[in-house]
Amino acid sequence: MTQRAIQYAQDVLSGKEVAGRLVKLSCQRFMDDLDRSKLKVYSEDFPYVFNEERADELLDYAETLVIAEGSETFPLELAPYQAFIFSNLNGWEHRDTGFRRFRSSYVQVGRQNGKSLMNGVLGTYYGNFAGYQHAQIYCSATKKKQAMIVVDEMIKFIKADPELEELFKIKEYIGQIDCLNTDSKIMALSRDTKIDGFRPFLGIVDEFHLHPTNEMYKILEGGTGNLKETLISVITTAGFDLNSPCYEMYKYCIRILEGVVTNETRFIYIAQLDEEDDMWDSSNWVKANPLTCQTPEGIKLMEDTANEARDTGGENYRDFLTKRLNKWVQFTDNQYMNLEHWKNCESDKTLADYKGQEAWVGLDLSSGGDLTSLSIVIPHKVDDLKKYFVHSHSFMPEKRIAEHIKTDNAPYDIWVRDGLITTTKTLGGIKTDYKYIIEYLKKVIQEYNLRIKMICYDPHNASAFLHDLSELGYPVFEVGQSHKQLNDATCDFKLEVEAKNVLYNNKSALLSWSVANAETVSNSYGEIKIDKNLERKRIDPVDAVIDAWHQAMKVKFNFTQFRGEDAMKKLGW
Repeated sequence: MTQRAIQYAQDVLSGKEVAGRLVKLSCQRFMDDLDRSKLKVYSEDFPYVFNEERADELLDYAETLVIAEGSETFPLELAPYQAFIFSNLNGWEHRDTGFRRFRSSYVQVGRQNGKSLMNGVLGTYYGNFAGYQHAQIYCSATKKKQAMIVVDEMIKFIKADPELEELFKIKEYIGQIDCLNTDSKIMALSRDTKIDGFRPFLGIVDEFHLHPTNEMYKILEGGTGNLKETLISVITTAGFDLNSPCYEMYKYCIRILEGVVTNETRFIYIAQLDEEDDMWDSSNWVKANPLTCQTPEGIKLMEDTANEARDTGGENYRDFLTKRLNKWVQFTDNQYMNLEHWKNCESDKTLADYKGQEAWVGLDLSSGGDLTSLSIVIPHKVDDLKKYFVHSHSFMPEKRIAEHIKTDNAPYDIWVRDGLITTTKTLGGIKTDYKYIIEYLKKVIQEYNLRIKMICYDPHNASAFLHDLSELGYPVFEVGQSHKQLNDATCDFKLEVEAKNVLYNNKSALLSWSVANAETVSNSYGEIKIDKNLERKRIDPVDAVIDAWHQAMKVKFNFTQFRGEDAMKKLGW
């Protein structure tokens, strides 16, 4: 029966089964791992083997289940892609210990492709039939109602089969299923659930794209440290928020599939169209919908949805792209920056790569105990093109960190740990001390031999700071915060990001968070500036960048010019 997984991978890689690039990478990973597992020389880097019997146990169990919805009752028959996923999750094991290889998984498919059903299979199997006693199975979400969706899927399986029903005790009123074979429990888990001793043998995160933070995922993951085998299962569609933990996980998983980073204990299956695909061509839809678009009926339903999306546009269009074609799409109409463009500007560059360069500094100063941000913008030439490197650093009173973690729903403590924020300790750490900014600026100027051309500052809250700023000996420039004053810099920064002429360090999580929070507001003349998203707050780091950009964008470089015959040849004359 395991041949189904191998057959699926071979069909995908040969083109017999239509699939997108990322599914092909997943299948290639599987086939390569099979080859690696058969090497006679033991490898510490890959100590895994594929146990066909163990993989088949999960497939066999799944196809004993009964689906009873509406007026029909019929046995579950796994789609090829589902058999492939289940075979991977259960079949790979450590060659010495026998413990399962995959401790986490990320599966992303379009809507109506059996996501909750798959989690329902996993939950009931690992709860009662995997041979693990006293297992804790959690179905997690930010709200109890969402967490119950997968639990309800399990309940439907159990109630549809009288023999299965004898092996479970359902307690719907508390969102719990007792597994009588193993004394295990399946529980709905939300942010307000109070449970001591988290040790999830299986943690299910359904529709992770809906989670504004990774709190629930981290709660589950944090309880797995001492377990010899466990699985944190994420099965989701794409979402609208490119600043969400799910999008970050999605991007990380792509890097694993592409071989940029290595994580041998995470399984990945991402079904989506390729960039060059015609989204209105129904023959491509199966790439994102490996279950629903296997039949003419499923394709016809998709065609009706597609026609409506194309005709009406707006939210229907975005919903079709995201939920049906499984493509991450930014949702907010007045979002300042296209976050996909912003993510494309990530690099491993730091200030160390720009020693001795001319630089412009931007400052966004806070009042009291809020976030204060400093930016350094370095224009430079690369292959006769003007590029910019952006460095960002912020400051916050030490005693205000915990408060702002709650009010802003942001991981300021992590950003402090990662060196993105300096905590100030003056007056017991309750008020911003601008001397920390001066000291930080002096330090980086000296360390990287930066040639500061100008310090550009937002005059709001700056009066008490101007004397200290002037003592540095660099020219200062007041950047008025009106639409008229900020329009050109705001527009130019965005355009340069779209052109991939901006670079920033890929560890600049606070800067990226602020970019995602920024929205545009305009005056009656159509001039724009950025303002904060009231739900997420804090745009100080990107504000500081735009302050510096106000002057840095005016830098002119002399570029190579073609002359004489060379110029005429270049122009085809």
